Amino acid sequence: MEVSFEPEEEEERQTRQYIDVADSSRVSQNESENQRGSSESVCSSSSSGLQEDKESLCSICMEVWTNGGEHQVSCLPCGHLYGFSCINKWLQHRPSSGKCPQCNRACSLKDVVKIYGSKVAAVDDQAQKRIALLEEKTASLSNKEAQWREMEAELRLELNNLKKKIYQERHGHEPSYSFKHKEEVLVNGGRIFDIDGGRQILLLARRLSGSGGTFVLTQMNLHSGEIEDDILLPSTSRAIKDLRLSPHNNGLAVFGTLGKKLSVISLDSHNTVLSYDHLPAAPWSCSWDLNNCHHVYAGLQNGMVLVFDMRQTTGPLASLAGVTSNPVHSIHHLSANSTPTSDVRALLSASSTGLCQWNISGSEGWSTLVSVTRNLGICIASSYCPRSNHVVASYKRRVESSEDSNGVEGFHVCLKRRGDGSYTQKQSSTQARVDSIGFPRTAIIDFGEERTQLFASYEESTRELILQDPWSFAVSQRFALSSHLPLQDVKYANLNGSGLLGLLTDDRLQFLRSESP
Repeated sequence: MEVSFEPEEEEERQTRQYIDVADSSRVSQNESENQRGSSESVCSSSSSGLQEDKESLCSICMEVWTNGGEHQVSCLPCGHLYGFSCINKWLQHRPSSGKCPQCNRACSLKDVVKIYGSKVAAVDDQAQKRIALLEEKTASLSNKEAQWREMEAELRLELNNLKKKIYQERHGHEPSYSFKHKEEVLVNGGRIFDIDGGRQILLLARRLSGSGGTFVLTQMNLHSGEIEDDILLPSTSRAIKDLRLSPHNNGLAVFGTLGKKLSVISLDSHNTVLSYDHLPAAPWSCSWDLNNCHHVYAGLQNGMVLVFDMRQTTGPLASLAGVTSNPVHSIHHLSANSTPTSDVRALLSASSTGLCQWNISGSEGWSTLVSVTRNLGICIASSYCPRSNHVVASYKRRVESSEDSNGVEGFHVCLKRRGDGSYTQKQSSTQARVDSIGFPRTAIIDFGEERTQLFASYEESTRELILQDPWSFAVSQRFALSSHLPLQDVKYANLNGSGLLGLLTDDRLQFLRSESP
């Protein structure tokens, strides 16, 4: 099957529509100019037969000189050019005091020299010198840029070695967990996935090609490696924005779509268990409650957060307005040991504004921006580790002067959440090349031991998955994607004591297996 590259998300479609309209406007303008140019050429052809630059006109008759015939381009000793018939008549009418019509230098008919060439063009010598100088400066700047990039790579390597040294001094050893390539599975239109380690099931959301952007859910048995039948979704569902398998080992999955719908399906029967339709806006993110198998949360495109109790099927238990109207691109239910009181549920959401803390009691709730994330930049991703209770947030600069296909300048920062609900910024952060347009997926890999986590992110400039220690951001490993397409999603799960890291692109699933020391 062919891979589909058509955009399915609203913000991408709106951006493309804006570009298309702008391009259409430019095309229409160019066509109008071409039409005007054509009409001008027709008008000019009635008098001269050809539209040329001013430098190609005889200054006597103001007509175009030719490459042969009576009006062949000719030159006087002073260097000025004329049509032969024109300069011939000019000098014949002044036999005793023939002079150049432009500089008045004396000349006669015998001084006229015919020029034979396909085209004669006037060249501005000073402009040519300026162009040569600019080209020389451009080449010099390109060489300096290459040297700076080489120096940057060397400095990053030195910085990473220093971070590893600091880690070793603090813990007595270097990060010992590592991953190796296991296998890969070809898919078509991969967008997002999740892994249930206990049941050894992977659920993948795909966009079918050649079917008007229809989305399906594909289930894979990780024990046997077999891909089961697709779960077809209604056409009104539209693009799937987020997908989460239940952590309560009940075989349920929740996903949100741009059709303003949040649905819960059973992985055993492949039937929709529950569907919440006609939400105030499209759900961009969703999350299960870590302590209660009945509660589900959704972050909407308009900045709202909805709280659902699946025992209440008519609608959300609570609809909470956010501090901003920016889309909530990620949401996490925080572990119970970080909640001040037992009757308050805590959420952490992320939008382009930054991280936001939500405290919910029953059907009531309130939110505040996490103060240490204010004015850091544009937040594009966040990952949360329930056991260690820390967060890694990813940002890009608000002003970027050199955006290109290799991403833009950004950074990752690690935050620790205290028991009283406040956050402290870790002393470590790291620079990175991040996605210039979308909201990339990141993950925190938790090996189940104290301070044994890795942060997984995608580096656009090198097209690699980078594994870093979130406490120091020392690089542990780098993996080149086996596909030439960008990374869509990354997830980690523990399967029978060994870790499985999945990397999803449009055309394949790449699996990495962890090896303990």
